[in-house]
Amino acid sequence: MAESEDIFLRAKQRTFTGLTEESECEWTGPFCFIQAADPQFGLMKAWKDGDSDSGGDEWAEEVELTKQAVEAVNQLRPRPRFMVLCGDLVHAMPDTPFREAQERDLKAVLKATDPSIPLVFVSGNHDLGNTPTPRTIEQYCRAWGDDYFSFWVGGVLCLVLNSQLFFDASACPQLKEAQETWLEAQLSRASSSSSAEPKPKHVLVFQHIPLYLKNPDEEHDYFNLQRTVRQSLIGRFKKAGVKAVFSGHYHRNAGGCHGGLDMVVSSAIGCQLGEDSHGVRVVVVTADDVVHRYYSLDQLKTQGMDRDLQERLLA
Repeated sequence: MAESEDIFLRAKQRTFTGLTEESECEWTGPFCFIQAADPQFGLMKAWKDGDSDSGGDEWAEEVELTKQAVEAVNQLRPRPRFMVLCGDLVHAMPDTPFREAQERDLKAVLKATDPSIPLVFVSGNHDLGNTPTPRTIEQYCRAWGDDYFSFWVGGVLCLVLNSQLFFDASACPQLKEAQETWLEAQLSRASSSSSAEPKPKHVLVFQHIPLYLKNPDEEHDYFNLQRTVRQSLIGRFKKAGVKAVFSGHYHRNAGGCHGGLDMVVSSAIGCQLGEDSHGVRVVVVTADDVVHRYYSLDQLKTQGMDRDLQERLLA
C-alpha cells in the first residue's frame, strides 16, 4: 500500500488509526471539526442532463468545489481535529462506468488536506449501492476503509455507521446483524457506569441517511429511514446518551432537536437540490454542548469561523 493512500484507509478493524480510545479518551478542552457531505463527483452534470441514474460523465465542477472546501478547511485556526465526509463520495454506483475515475480524482483533491486533519469517511448509498451486497461493501472498504467503526477525539466517542444496512440489507443480512451486534456493544459501552472505563464527554454518530428530515414522526421516503427503524435507533441513541447524529444525503440543510437528540442534516459540497450554497458545517464541541453552523465555501474561505464560535473554543 502506497504511503499516500494511508490517509484513506485509517479506518481498520472497527477503529481509526491515530484516534483511538487509548490515545484520545480524556477530555482535553473544546475543539472543532468539519462535517461535510456528498461531494458526489458526477451528479451535477447528471442532474442537469436529467439522467441522475446513469449519467455523470463529467465532474470538473465537483473537483473545483472540493478543492475550495479543502482550502477553506486548511486555513482555519485553530485547526479542526478531523473532517468527516458523510457519504456519497462519488456518484457512480459500484461496477458502473466512471466509478474508478471519480474515486481517483476525489482522492487526488483530498490529498491536499493538511496532514494534521484526519479524513473520516462515511459510506453512502452511491458508494455501496441502494441494495448493498457483500461484494460492494468489500469494494468500498478496499478504497475507503471500514464501513462502520468508532473513534475517539479529546474524550468524545464518535460512531460511524453504515446507514444502508438500516435502509435495505436484503442482499447482506449477515452484515446487517454484524453491525447491529457491534453497535449494541458500542452503545452499552457509552452508557456504562463502570469505573474501569472512561466515560465519554459526549457521544456523536455519523451516518449518510438521516433518521428524519424535520420530525421524528414524519413519513418515510427516499431521504430518511423507515419509521420503525428510525424510532428504534432514536430510542437506543437516547438511552446511550448520544448528543447528535450528523448526516447528508438530502443535499439540503434540515434536521431538528427532539428529546435532547440533535439530528443534523447538512447540505452538499457538490450538487444542491434546494436553496443552500455549496458548503460544509463547522462543529464546536465544548464540555457542555455541541454547537454547529453551516458555511458556504466562499464564506468560510473569506471570513473563517464566526467570532462567537471561536470564543467557545477559547473558553
